[in-house]
Amino acid sequence: MGAVLVVNAGSTSLKLRLVSEDEHVESVESFEAARASDVDAIGHRVVHGGPRFVTPTLVDQEVRVSIEELEAIAPLHNAPALAGIDAAAAVFPGLTQVAVFDTAFHATIPAEAATYALPQIWRDEWGIRRYGFHGLSVQWCAERAPDLLERPQVALRLVVCHLGGGCSITAVRGGRSIDTTMGFSPLEGVPMTTRSGSVDPGALLHVQRQHAVSFEELERVLNEESGLRGLSGLSGDIRELEAAAREDERARLALAVYAHRIAGAVAAMATPLEGLDVLVFTAGVGEHSPGVRAAVCARLAFLGVELDARLNERSAPDRDIASSESAVRVLVVEAREELVVARAVRALLRPP
Repeated sequence: MGAVLVVNAGSTSLKLRLVSEDEHVESVESFEAARASDVDAIGHRVVHGGPRFVTPTLVDQEVRVSIEELEAIAPLHNAPALAGIDAAAAVFPGLTQVAVFDTAFHATIPAEAATYALPQIWRDEWGIRRYGFHGLSVQWCAERAPDLLERPQVALRLVVCHLGGGCSITAVRGGRSIDTTMGFSPLEGVPMTTRSGSVDPGALLHVQRQHAVSFEELERVLNEESGLRGLSGLSGDIRELEAAAREDERARLALAVYAHRIAGAVAAMATPLEGLDVLVFTAGVGEHSPGVRAAVCARLAFLGVELDARLNERSAPDRDIASSESAVRVLVVEAREELVVARAVRALLRPP
């Protein structure tokens, strides 16, 4: 089988990667630029698969419609994925396209973690439940950590911190997701670049009732004007906030809230794991911000987390940055969602 063109249409970026049979990865600037390569199939990262899509799926018109219906739950993500599917079809007419869903990895979450305390009709007929996201990234970390530590996957209790434009914290045991901070939509959980994370629903009802905030405005603010951007009033970019924090109290508050909520989520994820063996940082902020890693880990010393300050400052993925005395290993792992997608495409299309 030739190369798989992997399309990762996120909330803030479009990444196109050609992945060869031997997993050599090449970035391409556009679909047109990929035409010069030997592309045999196209794999798409799709954020929300709902209850239906729990395995990689061939894209046809029915599947496309289903992904579009889920756009209302994940407007920042499923819409770009659909645009990627349509653009790929226009440049590569007739070529097989496969959707690989972020939510699928979290299908193993038990009922007590997936269920909201809401009326049965909401849960059973309206499909209101916790799905979880960033599954492809977490899956890669769950596979990579045992290799880096030379320990069997089945024995490891991991908490994976995917910290990028979107952020989620996931508990993984034996390579399977057992709890995560994102829920019905990618809005739940810890604060993100521009998304709020979890907010008391009473506060949202209050601003709608008392301040005449429309549904459309509320959705826009929670997705685009909250998180680090809303906290700081400056930017959602960690690099800019870290540079400003020496002189700007709002930047310091944003970074403190961010680290506080992430650390709290890690501690919460340790509960279903009944302990913690490995803490993993991945994605843009997780891989490149020693300051965030240090602030989070300092709050988790009571769990036995201890960084090697020198390794943390100089770290590049993939490596262990915990001190030799730390009871918990701390890994920085490069996000490689394109490899997870490409492998899924090949497994689906390869003859038995």
